[in-house]
Amino acid sequence: MHQYDIERYLNVRNAGGADLGPNGRLSFLLNTTGTGQVWSLDEPLGWPEQHTFFEESVSFVDSSPQRAEAVFGMDEGGNERAQLYLLNYESGEITDLTDRPEAKHRWGGWDGEGDRFAFASNRRDEAVFDVYVQDRDATGDDAELVYEGDGWLSVAGWSPSDDRLIVHEAHSSFDHDVYTLDLDSGGLTHHTPHEGDVRYGSPEWGPDGEGLYLVTDRDSDTLRLERLDLATDEFSVVASGEGPGRESGAGADEEDGEAKRGDASPVKPGGDDGWNVDGVAVHEESRRVVYSRNVDGYTEITVGELVEADRIDPFPTPDLPRGVAGGVSFGPDGNRFAITATGSTHNANAYVVDATTGETERWTAASTAGIPPETFVEPELVHYPTFDGREIPAFFSVPAAKSPEEGYPVVVDIHGGPESQRRPSFASVKQYLLNNGYAVFEPNVRGSSGYGKAYSALDDVEKRMDSVADIRAGVEWLHDHPEVDPDRVVAMGGSYGGFMVLAALTEYPELWAAGVDVVGIANFVTFLENTGDWRRELREAEYGSLDEDREFLESISPINNIEAIESPLFVLHGANDPRVPVGEAEQIVEEAREQGVPVRKLIFDDEGHGFAKLENRIEAYRAVVDFLAEHV
Repeated sequence: MHQYDIERYLNVRNAGGADLGPNGRLSFLLNTTGTGQVWSLDEPLGWPEQHTFFEESVSFVDSSPQRAEAVFGMDEGGNERAQLYLLNYESGEITDLTDRPEAKHRWGGWDGEGDRFAFASNRRDEAVFDVYVQDRDATGDDAELVYEGDGWLSVAGWSPSDDRLIVHEAHSSFDHDVYTLDLDSGGLTHHTPHEGDVRYGSPEWGPDGEGLYLVTDRDSDTLRLERLDLATDEFSVVASGEGPGRESGAGADEEDGEAKRGDASPVKPGGDDGWNVDGVAVHEESRRVVYSRNVDGYTEITVGELVEADRIDPFPTPDLPRGVAGGVSFGPDGNRFAITATGSTHNANAYVVDATTGETERWTAASTAGIPPETFVEPELVHYPTFDGREIPAFFSVPAAKSPEEGYPVVVDIHGGPESQRRPSFASVKQYLLNNGYAVFEPNVRGSSGYGKAYSALDDVEKRMDSVADIRAGVEWLHDHPEVDPDRVVAMGGSYGGFMVLAALTEYPELWAAGVDVVGIANFVTFLENTGDWRRELREAEYGSLDEDREFLESISPINNIEAIESPLFVLHGANDPRVPVGEAEQIVEEAREQGVPVRKLIFDDEGHGFAKLENRIEAYRAVVDFLAEHV
C-alpha cells in the first residue's frame, strides 16, 4: 500500500455546519482554504461559491429565514471571543454586527421574519452572560440588553410568535436549567427547578409555542426526548434511549469484539435506560421532527411527525454514512433538512434529506486530497476489563499492512473533556498513523459522556485518578494482543486528554515509550486560577474547587509528580488559549527538563485551544510525526 505523508492527510477537507435557507440555498463551512469559511450551493454536488476569505476560522453560519443574507461567527487567533457578522449573499458585503472584540458572543437565532436576532454575551461582566436582542441593520452598542444574567446563559431560539426566547443556563456540564424570557415584560420564567444534577439540553419550541421539546436525564441515567408543558411545567416522555440501536450495528460489533477477545465483564456502560437521545430539531409549522440516539458512539437518526403533543410517527430513515451525524437544519417549509455526517472512513460532508421519504443526497464533495477513500481504516469497537470489574469501551484500529514480527507500535489517543466521547468520525491524523504502520487505541474511560450520567460521574473530584487507572488497564489489554509491540506504546491527547497523558506518564511510567501533550493541563491549581472567568465555576464542578479541594488538586497535578516521568515528552500549545492557558505548557516543559526528561516544545502565537490554521496543523503534526519516528 502506498504511504502518504502527514501533509497530504491534513489536506483532507471537511464540509459541515450545513444550513438550508430560503430559495433552496445550502450554506455550509468548508476548510478548502485551510480554515473553515462560508460557502454555498444551489444544487447537489454543484460548483460551490465561497463567500468569506478570512485567515481565521468561521464557527457557524445561520441563514435569514426571509432574506438572502446570513449571520456567521468568528474569533481572533483562537481567543474564543467570537464576534457576529452579517453576510449579504447578493452584494458580498460583510458587516461587523457586534464590534466588541473584548467580549464573547453566543448566537441565539433569528426571529421568524429575519428582522431581529438574539445572542448572549459577557460584555457587562466577563464572568457572566446577559441576553441581547438586536435589529438586523443595527451594530455594536445598538443591541438591546433584555436580561441581565448571573451565570453561563445561552439563547436557544424564538417562540413561534416571536415574543419569547428560550434561555438555557449551564451550572456544570451535567447540571442545567431552562427558562423562557418574555420580551415585552422582561420577565424570566424558570421551568426546571430541581435538586442534584440534571441535564436539559437541545431545547426547541413546539409547534404551538405552548411546550418545549428537549433532552433530559431528570428521571433517567441517560438522556430522553421529553416535552415540557410551559403552562404546568410537567414533562412527558416522547422517546427514550431504547430503540433498534440496542441490537443493531454497534451492538453487533460489540459482540464480535467480545467473541474475539474473550474479555466479557458484568459491568458495562449503557445500562437499563438505554442510550442517550443526544439532540432534537423541530420544524414548528410542519410539525416535523428529527432526533438522534448515540448508540455506543454511533448516531442513529429518527425522522417523524408530531401527530400528538408527545407522539411522533416515524418516516423512513435517511441513508447516511455509518458514524456520527448532527446539526439538523430544516428548510423553510420543513419538507427537507440538511445534516452533516461523517464516519471513520468518510470525511465530513453535508447531506440533504427529504423528510417524509428519507431520500438522501450528498450535496458537498469535500476532497480526500487524492487519497483513495478505500484505504481509510474502520475501527473495531471493543470493551476491555478494568480494575473494578467494569468494561471500558474503546475503538481499536490496526493498519491494513501486515504486522511486523515484533508487532505494531500503538498510539493510545485519549479524548478531552472529560465529559466528551471518542466517536467514529473521520480523523486525518489517525488515518495517517494507520497508513504509516501505527495501531491506534481510543478509549472512552470513566468520566466520558455518552454512557449515562452515572458513568460520567465516576471520575469526579476525588475519583479523578480512577480514569487514569482505566488507561493502564487499556494498555494491559493491548499487551495481550499478539499484533501489538508492548515496548512501543505512546500516550497522546489534547486538552483534558493532555492532562491524561501527563498523568499516565507520571502514574505508570513503565508503560510508555513516549508522550504527546496537546494544550493539556499540567497543574489543576494554576489552570483553575488562570482559565477564563466565565469557565471557572463550570470546571470546578468537575475537578474540585480551589477553596475546598486545593490540596487534593495539587496531589494529582502531574507537575508535582514530574520526577516519575521516564519517557520522552512533546508539548504543544497555543499562546492565545483561553481555556488552558499556555503557562501550563511552559511549566511542565521547564520542570521536565530539570528532571532530565527529553522534552520538545512547540508554541503557536496565533492559535488558541487547538490548531485551527492549516499551516500550523501541518507544522504541529509533522513535528509530532518526527518525534514519534525518533523515539518510537
